[in-house]
Amino acid sequence: MSSSKTLKRLFFVILLIACLATVGAMAPRFFKTASTTKHLTHTVAVGDLSVTVTENGSVESSNNKEIKCLVQGGSTVLWVIETGTMVEPGDELVRLDQSKIEDKILQQRIVYETALANKITAESDVAVAEISITEYLEGSYREERSLVEKEIFEAEQVLRKTELSYESAMRLTAKGVLKGLQLEGEKFAVDSSKKDLELKKTKLDSLEKYSKEKTLQQLRSTLRAAQAKLASFEASLELELTRLDREKKQLENCVIQADTSGMVIFPSMAAWKDTPDITEGAVVREQQTLLIIPDVSKMQVKVGIHESKIERLKVGMPAKVQLQDLVLEGEVSDIAEVTRPAGWWTGNLVKYDTKIAIKPHPGLKPGMSAVVDVVLAKHENVLTVPVASIVESNDGFACWVENDRGFEKHMLSLGDTNDEFTVVQDGLTPGDRIVLNPSAFVEEAEGLAKQPTKKTEQASKAVDTLQKTALSRK
Repeated sequence: MSSSKTLKRLFFVILLIACLATVGAMAPRFFKTASTTKHLTHTVAVGDLSVTVTENGSVESSNNKEIKCLVQGGSTVLWVIETGTMVEPGDELVRLDQSKIEDKILQQRIVYETALANKITAESDVAVAEISITEYLEGSYREERSLVEKEIFEAEQVLRKTELSYESAMRLTAKGVLKGLQLEGEKFAVDSSKKDLELKKTKLDSLEKYSKEKTLQQLRSTLRAAQAKLASFEASLELELTRLDREKKQLENCVIQADTSGMVIFPSMAAWKDTPDITEGAVVREQQTLLIIPDVSKMQVKVGIHESKIERLKVGMPAKVQLQDLVLEGEVSDIAEVTRPAGWWTGNLVKYDTKIAIKPHPGLKPGMSAVVDVVLAKHENVLTVPVASIVESNDGFACWVENDRGFEKHMLSLGDTNDEFTVVQDGLTPGDRIVLNPSAFVEEAEGLAKQPTKKTEQASKAVDTLQKTALSRK
């Protein structure tokens, strides 16, 4: 029994040694296979590289007809058409409350009628003043002048008679028929008649030189005052009529009709930020955009381009616009000069509004979501490598080429990139097999990847400075 057990034990030891020998013989092959499959490589080749920027956007019209509230002071919405409705010129879009405007029209009509009555009265006063001047020149003045001239004529007749009587008295006195006292009486009568005639002539001169001009001046002043008053009332009437017409126009503005055909949408469908849509009972302000009728024959896509790419973006660059299963060609037509504000609703990303012009296509509607690819640059016949194969350090950019001796480090001079592949200007040749994600498989690459670069050091210092500043303020 003891020899049998000894043989069994010997057989077991021999079997164990054989197994270990077999495993030892296969181990190099096993570990070699594992080492060749635990990392991936990429073969460097010459090809083309397109640098694009991809952003989400929305379809809109480049020519929007804005329907605004034109009621002064705003109003209340009584009825509004449903968004998405196709309309034709003359179709009713919005109806606003007009009760307050009707009250204003009634009040303004009263004011207008009062101004009209004042104007009519002023016109009558002007006509009376004009007639008064004619009446004086052709009536009162002539009558007064004729009376004075008659008095002068009569005074001349009296003077002639007194002079004849005086001459007769002189002859009779010379004959001794009359006494000297009687002759003096006749002489006094002549002098008195002359004075009376001179007085009448003075009265005529005064009438011509002074009384006539004074009366005309008074009458003309009355006329000018009446004309000025009439002009004032005419201006007032015109003003009140303008106000009345304005109120009537406000009444017309309460019913808004379409003046072009198209599909009606709310402003929120054409804006980046949410805009409250108008509803029945809503109070709207003057010049507020109530609805939009986009021109579907002139469509575009609005996107926000990140600030890191905006400097490379130029008007005229080609773009590809994808809307679900539809792909359209377009081009950059406009780039905003000022960024739209960043906030939590944009993920604190700074973006610039950019418009992509597209050709008309059936079925395009405002508000449709789109994915836009803008081609920033195209490189032909260039060496490219995956971004994942490059490690950055203070010495520059490097990658590791796999060959029979293992992994060999190559310093690179890089060009443009599209965040997936990068153009290699120097450091590699076509056919080189480079290691993807070398920091995970190559010890040297892992060490370089862990070293802080100048950029990370500057960023770390900036963060430390901000933290210290915040602590000091506290």
